[in-house]
Amino acid sequence: MPAKIRLQRHGKKGQPFYHIVIADGRSPRDGKFIEKIGTYNPLTEPAQINLKFDRALYWYSVGAVPTDTVRSLLSKRGVMLKYHLLQGVKKGALTEEQAEVKFQTWLKEKEAKLAEVAKTKEEKARGEKKTRLEAEKKVNEDRAAELAKKRLAELEAKKAEEAAAAAAAEAPAEEAAEAPVAEAPAENTEA
Repeated sequence: MPAKIRLQRHGKKGQPFYHIVIADGRSPRDGKFIEKIGTYNPLTEPAQINLKFDRALYWYSVGAVPTDTVRSLLSKRGVMLKYHLLQGVKKGALTEEQAEVKFQTWLKEKEAKLAEVAKTKEEKARGEKKTRLEAEKKVNEDRAAELAKKRLAELEAKKAEEAAAAAAAEAPAEEAAEAPVAEAPAENTEA
């Protein structure tokens, strides 16, 4: 069987991390391999792909068959385009300079697209953060207003209680001053 370019899984359960390897088609997924040409981390945003471009191009050009996932990774990094352009050079449709210019313009466009996507994501995140902060400020202001109302009501209730207590304290004193002194009961002198 021909050599395969495939992913070799590493990482913990639920946190995959892959090595991109060249392996014999008969060897198991995480078994023996011929050469490691890169890594792939799907958990980051955007997915992180580190690839030895020249080695990947070499192995693809000598007949190593990539799996579907690896084919898409190679395509994202431009290995497939570079191989296609080199085939055009071999057939005489392009010169090496033309092929290199096309590849470099593709790379620049790809980087510009990625930068634009990153910029829009960053702006979106900023906008979301700003709206969250505004909502949080509004909630805090509402809470502060509610607490102020509650404190004002408590102060008014306290003043009313104090006024009632003061009125109650003045009322018994006035009653005591106005009330006649009761005579002491006579003692029984019957002996």
